[in-house]
Amino acid sequence: MHAETGGFFQVINHGVPLEKREKIFNASRKFFAQPKEEKIKIRRDEKRVLGYYDTEHTKNVRDWKEVFDFAVQNPTIVPASYEPEIRKEVCEEYAKEMEKLGFKLLELIALSLGLKADRFHGFFEDQTTFIRLNHYPPCPVPQLALGVGRHKDAVALTILAQDDVGGLEVKSNLMGSGLGSPQPQILTLLMLVWSNDAYESVEHRVKVNPEKERFSVPYFEPAHYLGEAFGGNSK
Repeated sequence: MHAETGGFFQVINHGVPLEKREKIFNASRKFFAQPKEEKIKIRRDEKRVLGYYDTEHTKNVRDWKEVFDFAVQNPTIVPASYEPEIRKEVCEEYAKEMEKLGFKLLELIALSLGLKADRFHGFFEDQTTFIRLNHYPPCPVPQLALGVGRHKDAVALTILAQDDVGGLEVKSNLMGSGLGSPQPQILTLLMLVWSNDAYESVEHRVKVNPEKERFSVPYFEPAHYLGEAFGGNSK
C-alpha cells in the first residue's frame, strides 16, 4: 500500500538483522509466559510510567492484550529487576536497529517531499522514543472483543514488527470505510502533520484470534512540536 494514499507502507530490505528481531520476540514470549503475579510486580502506575500493563482502553473499551513498555535511550531504560525475562542488552540492540531504520525512513520521506535528507533530524534529537511488547492472548469470544480498537498513533512515526498470526487491519482511503489486512512484516504508520496531508496518519485496529496468541513489537518515534508542516499541498 502506498503511503500517500493508504497511510502506511511495508518496508522490505530494511537492514534489521533477523537474529535481533527473533531475540526481542523470544524475550517477549518469555516475559508474558510468566504467572500474572510475577508480571504485576513491575506494573505501570502513577510513579512508574514504563513496564507491564494489562488494562489499557481504546475509546473507552478495554483492549484484549497485555503490554510491556521500555524507553529507547542511552542506555536503554530496562531496570535490572526486569531481567532475566527481558534482558537489557536484547532491548538495547533492537532499539539501536529501530533508531537507525527510523532515521533512514525520515530521510526518504524528506527526499520524497523535495526536501534535504536531514530536514527532519532536528525534530527527533534528544527525544524519548519507546518500544512496546504486545501480547494478545487467545480470545474465546472474538466477536465481542478487539485486541486494540480503531485508532491513530499519536506519534510522528511507528515501525511495527509482528508475528505471522495476523490480526492487524488498516483502514485504507482507497477502500472507503473498508479495512485492508497487511502482510505480517515490518510496517510504518505516519502522521499527516509532517507533510500537509501528503502522508496521512492511518486508522488501524487489531482483531483477536480464538485459538492463537499473537505478538507484535511497535517502535514509537515522537517529535518536538512542529510549527509548520513541509511539502504536500499547503493550507
